[in-house]
Amino acid sequence: MDAVKSVLRRVPVIVVAGVVLASCAAADGRKSTSAAPGHEVLTYLEPNWFTGLYPPSAGFYPNGGVVNQITDRLLYQDPETLELEPWIATDLPEVNDDATVFTFDIRTDVTYSDGTPMTAQNVVNNIDLYGKGDKSRLLSKSEQINNYSHGEVVDEDTVRFYFSAPSPGFAQAVSVYNAGLLADASLTMRNEEFGPGNAVNVIGSGPFVISGETLGTDLTLSAREDYNWAPPSSPHQGRARIGGVRYMLAAEEGMRTGAVLSGQADIVRGVTAPAERHLQDNAINVYARGTNSMNNQLGLRFNHPLLSDIRVRQAIAHAVNREEILRVLFSPSYPLATSTVAATGLGYAPQDPAAYEFDLAESRRLLADAGWQPGPDGILVKDGARMTLRVNVAGPQPRSREVQTMIQEQLREVGIELQINSGDNATQNMDAKDQNKIQIYHSMVGRASYDAIESLYAVGARDVFINRDTEGNVADPHLEDLLQAVVTTPDEAGRSAAVEAVQNYITEQAYAVPLFEEPQVYAMSPRVKGFTAEAVARPSFYGVYVEEK
Repeated sequence: MDAVKSVLRRVPVIVVAGVVLASCAAADGRKSTSAAPGHEVLTYLEPNWFTGLYPPSAGFYPNGGVVNQITDRLLYQDPETLELEPWIATDLPEVNDDATVFTFDIRTDVTYSDGTPMTAQNVVNNIDLYGKGDKSRLLSKSEQINNYSHGEVVDEDTVRFYFSAPSPGFAQAVSVYNAGLLADASLTMRNEEFGPGNAVNVIGSGPFVISGETLGTDLTLSAREDYNWAPPSSPHQGRARIGGVRYMLAAEEGMRTGAVLSGQADIVRGVTAPAERHLQDNAINVYARGTNSMNNQLGLRFNHPLLSDIRVRQAIAHAVNREEILRVLFSPSYPLATSTVAATGLGYAPQDPAAYEFDLAESRRLLADAGWQPGPDGILVKDGARMTLRVNVAGPQPRSREVQTMIQEQLREVGIELQINSGDNATQNMDAKDQNKIQIYHSMVGRASYDAIESLYAVGARDVFINRDTEGNVADPHLEDLLQAVVTTPDEAGRSAAVEAVQNYITEQAYAVPLFEEPQVYAMSPRVKGFTAEAVARPSFYGVYVEEK
């Protein structure tokens, strides 16, 4: 709040990444516009800059926030119901009984922004690359596409995809920006060519095209005049309702909130809880969208000697006062987690609240039963070992360092020393791969799919628990079996039951402490209408329009 007030006390000239926005402002502080209706270029401020626009690697919000505007997908996922609908495919796919063959009929009237047509062969080329990756070009395979074998052109408007084992999540996988379809020219690029400085060469068929870039600070998207293949369920059809979007980097929240308050920016992402009420009190609209997936949580690396005893893990769960963390650091936009999966997520199963109930007496009892006794400074010791654990700071997660600071104080009450890992995002990511450096891992996954739980926990995916022993064997094979059932069970009811089984097991074993349902929070000028986000809260500008008073 102090940062926001500081900005407001200044002369309303906001310098963002070296660009003066005051030139866009009218004398009354509101953004002036001389563009005809439907041709306005909105200013959108990002707290982080994109790192790459290769769709399978676009999970970082600034990446997905661009890819979502410039690409179309085979299917569309309704952000409210999470149901799949046609898009480039004219209907949902035909799927064989064991979910190893998917057949799509596709549109033949779609073009890319470089003028080339989207053909059946081009669609197969896209999914072949995303399903397999290309190590020679350092292009990773999509973590959403499992057991991929190959694609086939059946005829000019029919494509078929084959899998070596059941892959029931494939239909959902081709509905997200990670499977955004690219022109043939972009499919030949190397990983580094998808990075900053080369954005204009990433060619999609979406409603916007990247028309300009200033390295590291500024990206301009322009509406395609000929766009006419939105999902049939979209209330808007044809060309986008605005002329474009100017993405700008504004790392400091005070700069973002100050710019939207003064009318020098239209939409900003990354609004923290303390700023929400202040913005709303000043007639700025706040839009919070949950990510419908794996909640913000602490993963307890159970294979580490200090955490191998379930009583220790249970004690940690009872020592963390989640309600206090939410009360002090967050707003109603951040609901208390009732499972490791969000209440709006596919396969959600509410867990027994007693498993995560704040109870210091129970925590101390469990630790004592496990043989841990207070040392001279109050920190627990056992057999010469000190109960000292280290947690990462998750850069993409809201207020991660402040969350860990509160948890550090809470765990100290029961004699557990929690050290907060230092270093930038690259250091955090590197250290997180070693359980001798990080024993408690702060993370989440934004993905509206049954498979999200496998992506977070499985040995072959993100493996946040580091579920391997010193010999490289799976430490908890039952957990791995449960996770594989999620991604191989062909029918939807079976997949939902498999996700529920994983949640129940995680709770029974005290492998994680779910904190809250993590949203993305945007703020926008009252003149901006029609803003929505896709199913995992990346922005969608296609239906946005400007309404001047």
